[in-house]
Amino acid sequence: QAQLVESGGGLVQPGGSLTLSCAASERSFYTGAMGWFRQAPGKEREFVGTIGPIHWEGVPPDYADSVKGRFTIYRDNAKNTLYLQMTSLKPEDTAVYYCAARTGGPSAIDRDFRYWGQGTQVTVSS
Repeated sequence: QAQLVESGGGLVQPGGSLTLSCAASERSFYTGAMGWFRQAPGKEREFVGTIGPIHWEGVPPDYADSVKGRFTIYRDNAKNTLYLQMTSLKPEDTAVYYCAARTGGPSAIDRDFRYWGQGTQVTVSS
């Protein structure tokens, strides 16, 4: 069973930055497309960003309009780890953030992803 473990969440002030990590337990769960989603209290889970399989090197990730220009997804292939760098954070970014993996291409649809992490809480507040 694939295991994805997120870390890096916490409390940050508006305008601050935070980088989340998602470590895959096995290489095979890391090499496909991956994505970040988030769920705020009382709201449905929403798309944050997605990146293609590692052999799609050079194809940029895709982002939700709400985070475009502020969030960056990147990989460290030596560590089988996906990152979500978040800058200029806003209170509305407060949510539990999940990483997910699938064997197909990138997707903004959560039900397309088979493997999920447990989530990490991000709270943006002064």
